[in-house]
Amino acid sequence: MDAIEKHILEEVADLHAVPEGAYNIRYNGQSDGRKTTANIDIVTKTEEGKSGIDIIIKPGTKNESVHIPVVLSQSGLKETVYNDFYIGDDADVTIVAGCGIHNCGTDTSQHDGIHTFYVGKNARIKYVEKHYGEGDGSGERILNPVTVINIDEGGYMEMDTVQIKGVTSTKRVTTAVLKAGAALEISEKIMTHGNQYAETDFTVDMNGEDCSANVVSRSVAKGKSKQLFVSRINGNCKCAGHTECDAIIMDQACVTAEPQLTANDIDASLIHEAAIGKIAGEQLIKLMTLGLTEEEAEEQIVNGFLK
Repeated sequence: MDAIEKHILEEVADLHAVPEGAYNIRYNGQSDGRKTTANIDIVTKTEEGKSGIDIIIKPGTKNESVHIPVVLSQSGLKETVYNDFYIGDDADVTIVAGCGIHNCGTDTSQHDGIHTFYVGKNARIKYVEKHYGEGDGSGERILNPVTVINIDEGGYMEMDTVQIKGVTSTKRVTTAVLKAGAALEISEKIMTHGNQYAETDFTVDMNGEDCSANVVSRSVAKGKSKQLFVSRINGNCKCAGHTECDAIIMDQACVTAEPQLTANDIDASLIHEAAIGKIAGEQLIKLMTLGLTEEEAEEQIVNGFLK
């Protein structure tokens, strides 16, 4: 690994060395290292026109992890990658993904990752995805992740996504289908600045009795950046769904929230919340009385909000 790749891997996957367990590192469109285990296999896709991997986790696998970070440092590189995850029944694993773009050139660098999850019966998965951009070039850094989630009976998925720096533009699309007793927890954190744009689009179809979904987004918009949050929770049976957007707006930024609930069953219990506002003056004053400048106080509040 060169210095750029090492730095980006620290940012997007908290990796300071080669990870334990299964991993696949993608660097500038090519595999840059892979390891499988007795319970987790990683296979290169062979379909024509599809670049990516299949991650196959055996039923009953416990306390194992998979790291599949992506690094782009070549200005002008654009790629679409398809990764499919097959999580066997009764497994309990952690998957760490994420993409970082280092662009010091004038051309646009772009990574579009399409991740499809098949979560088996009574399986549990924690999925962590972080997006990051840097570089002093004028070329854009674009990330468009698509996540497709299928959770079988009694399955559980926790999805934790973060994008807090350096991405010029992003459109994040997530769709989920839940069977009986399945549960989905999504936590999203986004910060934009300058003229950046971030769009989030969630759709959850709750099809199995007693399934549940909780979709929560927290964001901060600075400068002249724009954000759009769209969420759709469709209750098609006896179920419980909740979606929430909580945003801080600063400077000349713009934030739009469009939560939508559809109950197609009398026993569907659905709730949505949306709040957009500036930092409260009393919060700033309290921190400034402790010796912080206004800028330092704002930074403290924003960091705490996005934790």
